[in-house]
Amino acid sequence: MENKEFLLYVQTSDDPERQLSPLVLAQSAKAMDIDAKVYYLGQGLRVLIPEKAKQIKFGNFPSLFEMIIKTAKMGIPIYVCEASKQMLGWDSVELPSELQIVGAATLNDLVMDAKGTMWF
Repeated sequence: MENKEFLLYVQTSDDPERQLSPLVLAQSAKAMDIDAKVYYLGQGLRVLIPEKAKQIKFGNFPSLFEMIIKTAKMGIPIYVCEASKQMLGWDSVELPSELQIVGAATLNDLVMDAKGTMWF
């Protein structure tokens, strides 16, 4: 895919308590001048619906929705698996425009190219 080193954070869970970690780590990597990418797969997509994402909030952290927007605005790509969208029957579900819908094979490419991966 590309030659620049990056870290990949993959979210597969819709458990609310597991949502902030990949975004916090991606933002931290960016602050350390390390490129990062986030990929949502399978059940992980369920939290991306804006109404749901706005309700997920822990402690003093912003809501998941705010974290997603901030992550994207920092220049960190957030990918969403098209096959997972189809699996969930989400032909007409609107996701935030900051998210990039990509094919399932994109995850394979990202994993092979990443310097490291973390799965949530």
